[in-house]
Amino acid sequence: MKRIDWKTLDEAGREAALARPAQSRATELRSGVEAIIAAVRRGGDATLRELTARYDRIALEDLVVSEDEFAAAEARLLPELKAAIREAAGRVETFHRAAAPGPVAVDTAPGVRVERVLRPIGRVGLYVPAGGAPLPSTAIMLGVPAAIAGCREVVLCTPVQANGRCDDAVLFAARATGVHRVFKLGGAQAIAAMAYGTASVPRCDKLFGPGNAWVTEAKLQVAGDPDGAAIDMPAGPSEVLVIADADADPVFVAADLLSQAEHGPDSQVLLVSPSADLLDRVEHELERQRAALPRAAVAADALANSRLVLVADVLEAVEVSNRYAPEHLIVQTAEPRALLDQVTSAGSVFLGPWTPESLGDYCSGSNHVLPTYGYARSYSGVSVASFQKQVTVQEATAAGLRAIGPCAAILAEAEQLEAHRRAVTLRLAALDNAA
Repeated sequence: MKRIDWKTLDEAGREAALARPAQSRATELRSGVEAIIAAVRRGGDATLRELTARYDRIALEDLVVSEDEFAAAEARLLPELKAAIREAAGRVETFHRAAAPGPVAVDTAPGVRVERVLRPIGRVGLYVPAGGAPLPSTAIMLGVPAAIAGCREVVLCTPVQANGRCDDAVLFAARATGVHRVFKLGGAQAIAAMAYGTASVPRCDKLFGPGNAWVTEAKLQVAGDPDGAAIDMPAGPSEVLVIADADADPVFVAADLLSQAEHGPDSQVLLVSPSADLLDRVEHELERQRAALPRAAVAADALANSRLVLVADVLEAVEVSNRYAPEHLIVQTAEPRALLDQVTSAGSVFLGPWTPESLGDYCSGSNHVLPTYGYARSYSGVSVASFQKQVTVQEATAAGLRAIGPCAAILAEAEQLEAHRRAVTLRLAALDNAA
């Protein structure tokens, strides 16, 4: 990892120090995804089968997972894994129900009531990757809030494995969280199918979930097409920033950094600390722990893009973190909660030595589908609200119109919108004539 002394850097140096690995939107990637989307729109199910045979080397007859396949997947799973999935889903449901938005009704003037009502998005599409490793936890994180929101139909796409089946745990998690249908589809073609629909895959209003560069590019393209589908948020490689003081345990800190570094070679991890000694100890511990990991080579590539940042104190560490706007922020300091009010930009925050980021990934109850690549400055993670539309309603009585109508008429006149003004003043005149 690259060592950086924050106080020695000018503004340009600080920008460079916090730069993320460049995301590829190369011409080849964009044109490749465009071609896949166009092919799926033209050829539908036949193209989906053709692309699955080409990329996954599996000849599919049925694109949808059958009831027998769900049953067989459940039968193959160990009881403790099924119990863990149910347990995690229960905690995610507990938190998301408590955090869900509610309806609002308020009188903004006598005789004027303004309300907010909530409506679920009709049909949503969930994407669960299975490239480097299957992610049943993502099925939980997306399926639970979709069910709480009350979406009429929830469909999920996940790639087939070399054995021609979808991952057993992903299927079990999908069924446990109320997903209605699962399709054996991965990559940009899955995104295209859910965005535009085929004979088998229903067209969805909004798409959710992480994926590789092809999936991410496909989501961006369909979101930019008026005939496509909305998406949850812009996505990028997974990342974590750790703020740690001199008393932090270097073993814990290194473990947290590696838990993100093993996601992929384009992941990024940062340690920000006022203690040069801690940076030294963590750097040593990173190499010791990494050597024992099955994905040691992947972690090594990620660490090459990562940073050890020396700052003056923990308050400056928070300033650095806010500037970076990490997907995950871990605070391992003497009084971690004392810094929370200063945190303004982070996808999810983990306080104290006994709160590894892994808990949020799986079973604390928060959602792990979070903004990356600095989007935490302006985006939030997936929640029940992500699967809902918030519709405002207003109702005025005659007295209410008398009370606020003149205000509307003056503003309409200032904007030179005469029809707007008359829609109010004609009614006011009618009330005056009836008096």
